Amino acid sequence: MPRKPREGKYKMKTHKATSKRFRTTGSGAILRTKIGKGHLRRRTPARTKLLFERMLPVKSKGTQKKVRRLAPYLGKKK
Repeated sequence: MPRKPREGKYKMKTHKATSKRFRTTGSGAILRTKIGKGHLRRRTPARTKLLFERMLPVKSKGTQKKVRRLAPYLGKKK
């Protein structure tokens, strides 16, 4: 049985590294993770490690534009 042709435009591919690094809030704001969480945290104070867990809003308009372009379905619900 042949496949039926798909209507409409092509689906855009999501840049997976971007989708793992950023989140969106309910209002559509983009949040980013902090740097320096990968390794060498043995001697880091517990308070500093706690601060690593917080996500910060992306302030730069240019960065927001890049993130939305790389991950077009980031804030979409399934």
